[in-house]
Amino acid sequence: MTELSHKANEIIAHTRRLLTTGGYKSFSYADIAEIVNIRKASIHHHFPGKADLVRTVVAQYCEEARSGMSALDRQFNDPLVELKAYIGYWSQCIKDGSSSFCICVMLAVELPTLPVEIAAEVTGHFQDLSNWLTSLLQKGQSEGTFHLQDTPDVEAKALMATVHGAMLAARAFDNVDLFEQITQPVLNRLCAAGSPYKLAKR
Repeated sequence: MTELSHKANEIIAHTRRLLTTGGYKSFSYADIAEIVNIRKASIHHHFPGKADLVRTVVAQYCEEARSGMSALDRQFNDPLVELKAYIGYWSQCIKDGSSSFCICVMLAVELPTLPVEIAAEVTGHFQDLSNWLTSLLQKGQSEGTFHLQDTPDVEAKALMATVHGAMLAARAFDNVDLFEQITQPVLNRLCAAGSPYKLAKR
């Protein structure tokens, strides 16, 4: 990805927050101009149109997610530890308010009306995450760590939906603890009977 200027990165950072809280249609260049204290024409200099800006933001987000998944694989190489770290990351983000919702989940709601280049990035993120979770569940199943009730692919998508649904519930009920209350039982279910691993509450 081309190196961006300081001002372009500032625009991206604020756009990311706006996407997290309200999605694609929730803001305009006028809103960003006011927040960043820059003229709209200057934003167009960095990003010709809103679709260009949002695609850049989402592409960065997806790359960060891929890097994060790879880092967990390298650091732990343990499916349960990695899964707990993934869920723990979102739990902490929700508690400290740093990123209370996945941008791609927010944008997925708008998928039918998004510009095609943004929709492709969003769909790609879900596929990347699903593939990674599937690989963790497959490995955990083969090692006897996880007990699956369906195929790893189906279980991965169900787990992904649970995590994203827990984000939504925490936001809807304005209760950060709901995220762990919803995701913890799923982790408990995935652990095979007699597994040496213990799922101590965070």
